[in-house]
Amino acid sequence: MSAVADHRERGTERRPLLLSYGALKRGTLWLLGACSGIVLIEPSPYEVAFLLALFVYTLTGIRFSQKLLPLAALLLLFNIGGLVSLIPWTEDGDSVRFMAVSLYLMLTAIFLAAIMAEDAGGRLETLRQGYLFAAWVAGGAAVLGYFDIAGLGDLFTLYGRGSGTFKDPNVLAPYLALPIVYGLQRVLTGRTGILRGLFLISVPLAGLFLSFSRGGWGVLVGAMVLMIGLSFLTAPTARQRARIVGMAVTALVAMVAALLIALSFENIRAVFEVRASLDQDYDQGVTGRFGNQLRAIPMLLDDPNGFGPLRFRWIFNQADPHNVYVNAFASYGWLGGIAWLGLMVATCYVGWRLVFRRGPLQQHAIAIWSVLFVLILQGMQIDTDHWRHLYLMLGLIWGLAALPRTTSAAERR
Repeated sequence: MSAVADHRERGTERRPLLLSYGALKRGTLWLLGACSGIVLIEPSPYEVAFLLALFVYTLTGIRFSQKLLPLAALLLLFNIGGLVSLIPWTEDGDSVRFMAVSLYLMLTAIFLAAIMAEDAGGRLETLRQGYLFAAWVAGGAAVLGYFDIAGLGDLFTLYGRGSGTFKDPNVLAPYLALPIVYGLQRVLTGRTGILRGLFLISVPLAGLFLSFSRGGWGVLVGAMVLMIGLSFLTAPTARQRARIVGMAVTALVAMVAALLIALSFENIRAVFEVRASLDQDYDQGVTGRFGNQLRAIPMLLDDPNGFGPLRFRWIFNQADPHNVYVNAFASYGWLGGIAWLGLMVATCYVGWRLVFRRGPLQQHAIAIWSVLFVLILQGMQIDTDHWRHLYLMLGLIWGLAALPRTTSAAERR
């Protein structure tokens, strides 16, 4: 009896909780994705989560592939141009903070690219899940704010449009595009059932719609079309291509039905009709968005140092450039502007090559690139140089492109 009792006693002893570096890395990476959609406060939780992830990954070492040198070099030149342009305005706190954010975002892109060298599949999936959680929080907040549920309208809306946990609905909407495209892709490829898939994208999709952002709507439509097209072209069998077409049509019908239901509400339809117009007052005239850009170009051609960080608004009646390429030359000078253009061209080169590379990470690459490519194009319509999710996708695409063509079985989905 004593032996049995002694065995039971030993069996009930509490074992110490062991937390492996792998689990800690995945946890901090999930937290980074989960915090990416909260930017109402500065510094945002994303900044804190990034510093934590950087510390954890640095403990065990981060591999930096030589293939990432163009990304690092072009981002560094971009920021050096901004620092040089900042010299006359070092007493302006806003300009200094602007450049500090630029330098920080450069580090996030390089970090995310570098950590893809190991367990890329697992880390992408962890980030995807964290990003989806953040999209539900941000999209849900936009819905609550738009309908003024629990008096949250003042906190989560701007000018009657859902902004959620972002300061600007025009930034919220493109942010929500990636988890929606990811969710739809998983339905098309059979990794998620259609009902579960549509449920998972429902709140982010509602938040994006209620942002009433024309640019955000365009990003989503363009990214979905590109993702469906690439998924079809890279599908290995005719059966899978048929499934992609069938599921795409089914999802489209469901989304159109949801849109018609939403437009049956008078207050939603009224705002939609105004925002759906391509002819907005602030775009027109010499002092409108496009007029300011045209007037700025000859001025920038005569000034190699640009206007300085955030100085465009001081010249053009408190208006921002609303064009990341004009802003690159205005805030970062000729050096920064050329570096940004070079980075976008180089990213397009590696991105388009990457999505046609066969392998277990191809579907991840297609989903991310479909959104990132459209965001690169959207830069003609809005300033994207301080969008955290742009740098996140930029780092991931470069990181995946730097991987060897033969991927280990451990990285298979």
